Amino acid sequence: MSVEARTQLRTAPIVVPTVHSDLVRRQIRLSYWLLLPSLLVVGLVALVPLVQTIVQSFTNARLASARPVQFIGLKNYLDLLTDDAFRHAIWVTVLFTLLTVTFEFVLGMGIALVVNSNFRGRGPMRAAMLVPWAIPTVVSTQIWRWMYHDIYGVINDLLVDKLHFLPSNVAWIADPATAIPAVAAVDIWKTTPFVALLLLAGLQLIPGDIYEAANVDGANPVQAFLRLTLPLLRPAIVVALIFRTLDALRVFDAFYVMFGNRADTQPMAIYAQQNIVAFSDLGYGGAISVAIFLIIAVFVITYVTIFKVEQS
Repeated sequence: MSVEARTQLRTAPIVVPTVHSDLVRRQIRLSYWLLLPSLLVVGLVALVPLVQTIVQSFTNARLASARPVQFIGLKNYLDLLTDDAFRHAIWVTVLFTLLTVTFEFVLGMGIALVVNSNFRGRGPMRAAMLVPWAIPTVVSTQIWRWMYHDIYGVINDLLVDKLHFLPSNVAWIADPATAIPAVAAVDIWKTTPFVALLLLAGLQLIPGDIYEAANVDGANPVQAFLRLTLPLLRPAIVVALIFRTLDALRVFDAFYVMFGNRADTQPMAIYAQQNIVAFSDLGYGGAISVAIFLIIAVFVITYVTIFKVEQS
C-alpha cells in the first residue's frame, strides 16, 4: 500500500452505524410506562383543578347555591378590570415581592460568600443558618406578630426603651406605612437562608483554579467577583430568583396570620380566597385565580427569556 493510501486511510472519518436494537426500544417504552403514573398524578392534581377553575371563571357559579349555573362569558373578567380592590391587591403583592426578593438575594449572596470561605466552624454555621427556614411559616409569623406588638413587643422595647432610636412605640402592624415592610421583614428573615443555600450550591461548582489564575493576573477581589463569580453563578441566581418570585407572588399564610382579611394589606391570594370562601362567588373567584396564574406566568416567561438571551 502506498504512502498516500495509508495517509488517506488514517485521516478518513470513522462512520459508526446507528442501530436501535430491540433492547433500546424496550427500555424507551419502559421509561414511558414508568413516567405515566407520575404524569397522571400531575394531571389529576394540577391540570384538572386548573381547567375547572378556568371553566368556572366564565360562569356565575356560587358556593353551595341552588341557583343553576349559567355561562356569562367575559363578564367576570370585565368586572375584574374595574375592580379597585384587585388592583390594590396586585400592588401589595408586587411591592412585597420586590422588597423580599431584593433583600433576600443581596443578603443570601453575602451569606453564601461567607459560608463558602474556609474558617473554623463552617459546618455548624451552615446548619445554624437553616434554622429560620426550617420553622413553619405560620409559627414564625405568629412569633414576629407578638414581637411587633405596640405595647408589649420586644421590637418597640429595644428601639424605644433600650436603644432610644424612636421617641415612642410604633404600631408596626396597624400602621399602613409600616405593615408591608413588617411582613416583608418576616419573609426575609425566614427565606434568606434558602436563597443562600441555593447560591452556595452554585459557588461550590466553581473551580478554585480560576481564582488563583485571576490573582496571578493581578485581579482584586471585587474584580474577581464581578467578572468571574457572578457570570459563573448565573444559573444558580436565576433558579433562586424564580423560586423566590413565584413564592412571593402567591403568598398567603404570612399575610393571613399577620393581618387576617384587612383590605389595605390583602395580597392577590387572600383576595381570591375571600371571594371564593367568604363571598361564595366561585365564578368571580375563579377569574381572580386565573388572573393570578397569568401574572405569575408573565414573570416566569420573563425570567426564562432573560436567561436564554444571556446564555446565547
